[in-house]
Amino acid sequence: MRADAQRNREKLLRAAREVFVDLGPDAPLEEIAQRAGVGIATLYRRFPERAALIEAVAADVLTALGRAAWSALSEEADPAEGLRRYAHAALDLKVGAVMPVLSGRFDLDEVLGGVHTDAVDAVQEMLTRAQRAGLIRDDAAFGDFALMIVRLSRPLPGGVVPYDDALAHRQLDLYLDGLRAPGAPRPEGGPPGPAIDADAFKRLRSRIAGGSSVDPASPA
Repeated sequence: MRADAQRNREKLLRAAREVFVDLGPDAPLEEIAQRAGVGIATLYRRFPERAALIEAVAADVLTALGRAAWSALSEEADPAEGLRRYAHAALDLKVGAVMPVLSGRFDLDEVLGGVHTDAVDAVQEMLTRAQRAGLIRDDAAFGDFALMIVRLSRPLPGGVVPYDDALAHRQLDLYLDGLRAPGAPRPEGGPPGPAIDADAFKRLRSRIAGGSSVDPASPA
């Protein structure tokens, strides 16, 4: 595939992931092409049918997850830091938002069959190493880690919080800190992202109920 064709394919898959999360799997394909910055004809050349695009999005997300997990496993000497690195990468992929919305639209076994680097084994290996090293509490299970990412990667309702992604990364770090074993070293500095105090939450709550955009850090 030519370099420009590959770039267009990547832009289409990234845009499709966002649009499917925002508007559902039956979203207009024109919206996907527009967000990708390409013409609709380019989309149809790459993906002649909606089903092919949906399957490609699922495969792309799972491939990226696997790549992130195995890279973290091989490159991070600290397995707890490897888990943290992978978790933030998975959060950026919005796996917990895009995969459920595509549920029933593709064959998972078939897609997994084409993914050469499944994230599950690498994540389990990092978790095992971290527990053996006394870095992660012994009672933490794989699902406590993986399903937490799924929950956090779902956007807040209404799409009205501009710092939604930053809040999710902050909450992820707080959760991961809770998985660390007593006495295990912790990353320097506090969690990233905006801290929402009670007053800011009241403003946020009322704006979510009203469906209007809100900056949680704003005093208004």
